[in-house]
Amino acid sequence: MNRKHRGFSLIELLIVVAVVAILAAIAYPSYRQHVIRVSREAAQSQLIELANLQEKIFLNDSAYMVNNAKVASAYNGHTTGGLGVSYANCAAGRTADCKYAVSVAGTATTFTLTADPVTGTTQAGDGWLKIDQSGQRTWQNHDNW
Repeated sequence: MNRKHRGFSLIELLIVVAVVAILAAIAYPSYRQHVIRVSREAAQSQLIELANLQEKIFLNDSAYMVNNAKVASAYNGHTTGGLGVSYANCAAGRTADCKYAVSVAGTATTFTLTADPVTGTTQAGDGWLKIDQSGQRTWQNHDNW
């Protein structure tokens, strides 16, 4: 009886596992950096949208909405309303996809919108994003403080 055994030897299986592990070790950090960059870009986009809402409020009331407690309130186009950010205080009422907490500060004629990274997320060490009434955008990495 001359039967050929088909299948993988243990050595072949270990070689395949080693190759897959090496590829994963190379790909995972790149994927993680991509997720961080995409989340930062999404936060930047949202801050620009919120700055546009602030300008609409200023056109209606000649003042910006700068009450941080109202950021999560529904947008109504006036300083009595909010900006409609459902996850304004992510640290307290954290949602699964919340990576930045949004806040506003300023006076009736100035504002600064800030997106702070939420502790415990991939963005935690990424830094703060800010935009003000003049359109000045800044990103300050934690390492640069």
